[in-house]
Amino acid sequence: MHETNTGLQELVRTGAWTTEPMRAEWGADGELLVEAREESDAWRETSYGFVHDSAHALLSPFGAREAVEVTFVLDYDQQFDQAGVMIRVDESTWIKAGVEVSDGAAQVGAVVTHGVSDWSVAPVPEWMGREVTVRASRDGGAVTIRARVDDEPWRLVRVAPLSPTADARAGLFCCAPTRAGLVVRFVAHRRGEVDAALH
Repeated sequence: MHETNTGLQELVRTGAWTTEPMRAEWGADGELLVEAREESDAWRETSYGFVHDSAHALLSPFGAREAVEVTFVLDYDQQFDQAGVMIRVDESTWIKAGVEVSDGAAQVGAVVTHGVSDWSVAPVPEWMGREVTVRASRDGGAVTIRARVDDEPWRLVRVAPLSPTADARAGLFCCAPTRAGLVVRFVAHRRGEVDAALH
């Protein structure tokens, strides 16, 4: 069993799904296998004009000064397949960050939503087939999002606003907007202290 899977077990025990996936079950090595429903997604309005609020996010309470990390295997490759961390206040206030396949390449990025969604990405094709960790550190009125593959240095992905008084929940998520059959292998979930500094 992965050494940090006690965190996954705790999330499964205490968390709740925003939208139930097709299935969520333990794998042979202690990983959590989550199969997404076709057309699952999280987006509000911007550019596309639609609202989708069907992401499979397993969330538990997230403090005003707390960090969350999710680790998963990047072994998916279809358009808009995605997995990572989600922080959610309500249907119109949330942040998702992770790796999404877009235009034929794996892209690390984030969607920040305050009424409408705002998306940013950067290509990371060299991350394919490896363990990706996404970290969101909430402190004051900001969430700092970082990501890395294996034990490489952290990359800063985004700094986003979130009210320090917001009643938020956080955890893992995945979506499959364009197809059936996406199964994401989540190998770790951790909670801990906030980042000491932005840089």
